Amino acid sequence: MSDLNNFLFGIYPYLAIAICVVASWIRFDREPYTWKADSSQMLDGKGFRIASILFHVGVIFILMGHFVGLLTPEWLYHHVISTANKQLVAMVSGGFFGVLCLIGLLMLLKRRLTNDRVRATSKFSDIMILVLLLVQLILGLLTIVVSMDHMDGSVMVMLGNWAQSIVTFQASAAAMSIEPVHIIYKLHVFVGLTMILLFPFTRLVHIISVPVWYFGRRYQVVRER
Repeated sequence: MSDLNNFLFGIYPYLAIAICVVASWIRFDREPYTWKADSSQMLDGKGFRIASILFHVGVIFILMGHFVGLLTPEWLYHHVISTANKQLVAMVSGGFFGVLCLIGLLMLLKRRLTNDRVRATSKFSDIMILVLLLVQLILGLLTIVVSMDHMDGSVMVMLGNWAQSIVTFQASAAAMSIEPVHIIYKLHVFVGLTMILLFPFTRLVHIISVPVWYFGRRYQVVRER
């Protein structure tokens, strides 16, 4: 096993997660008013709603699929479905929602780059994270093409073993599990980990925003009669 593989897929995941947690905590504590999505809908709503719906529906189902698919042990899902059929389901559903997400993302990126009002209020991180999402999404769709060469589900088992080894703090086993897979899968995983690392420095923080304090706050007078 190469040192680079060991670092990227055995050590880097923990670095990315640690930076994500610590930096998110610091930002929420020191800069709470920056903890938001910074929506630009009020600047120009034309085409925004459909693009946002396509993107968010696609990305939510993709994330749910990755979470369940990677972290469910093989012995558990075999009570319901075989490894080969699980791969087929992942390819079909991932392809469908991936295309939905891609269409919405391209619309959002075009709007942010070509709309003067939106572009003027955009930060570097806003455009950077959309481009990174686009790269990650394209890599994810390419994994479907690569998966057609091995429909037995063997690679899905390797990727699942990697993810499960990471969450159980078995770094060496994780690096060994992912080493034989195609470079496209490795790039997909690496970009995903990089997005976790960059998470607290972008608008993506709104993903984990839960308005728990809203229900207990005092009434606010917006306008008196």
